[in-house]
Amino acid sequence: MNRLVRLFGTSIGRKAVVAATGALLVAFLLVHAAGNLLILKGADALNGYADWLQGHPLLWVFRIGLLALLAAHVTTTHQLLKKNRAARPVHYRQLNKSGGGLPARLMLWSGLTILGFVGFHLLHLTLRWIGPQPAQLMDAADRIDVHALLITGFSDPLIASIYLFAILLLAMHLVHALQSMVQTLGFNHESYQPLIRLLTVVVSLSIAAGFASIPLLIQFGMLGSVGG
Repeated sequence: MNRLVRLFGTSIGRKAVVAATGALLVAFLLVHAAGNLLILKGADALNGYADWLQGHPLLWVFRIGLLALLAAHVTTTHQLLKKNRAARPVHYRQLNKSGGGLPARLMLWSGLTILGFVGFHLLHLTLRWIGPQPAQLMDAADRIDVHALLITGFSDPLIASIYLFAILLLAMHLVHALQSMVQTLGFNHESYQPLIRLLTVVVSLSIAAGFASIPLLIQFGMLGSVGG
């Protein structure tokens, strides 16, 4: 146990924590995006899925676990940044010879912005303290009308723009984060760097497209209407 504690006190151990928590958060984003895309099947499919989640006995265990993952990821990343700035170490060879480009340079600011956006997202769609609200919160089956919440909420151009900006930053953050995670795990050989770069971009853009498609389709009037 002491050996494990000492390992997590090192830069290598902290990088492993960042990589592991990051991987689990990416998995959550994939599942979350897929669940949201049920809106394409209509109100009943999305509201039924949301109602199943709300009634799941492990919902709060999952929420607390997700919060703990996010806290561990942010805290450990902050510790690494502080140590790196203090020691001015020679950085590991990057997958991208240019040092990761714009996504790498914006990692700190994109991460902080995304963290702030999570709070906005909770205030908007979970607590419903901001933004327009549907005329009726419950659907005909007495379930929370998540479909109506999304349609009404993303009909506001300002709110849709905030989401799209945050999703753009998320995609940029994920590209570099996934490449760093793969590198931390030791998969950084010259022979498959192009494949790694391609896969990280595909995963990042897939998540971003899943989230961005909903406000975009609603703004262009292609997704439906409240109660539809």
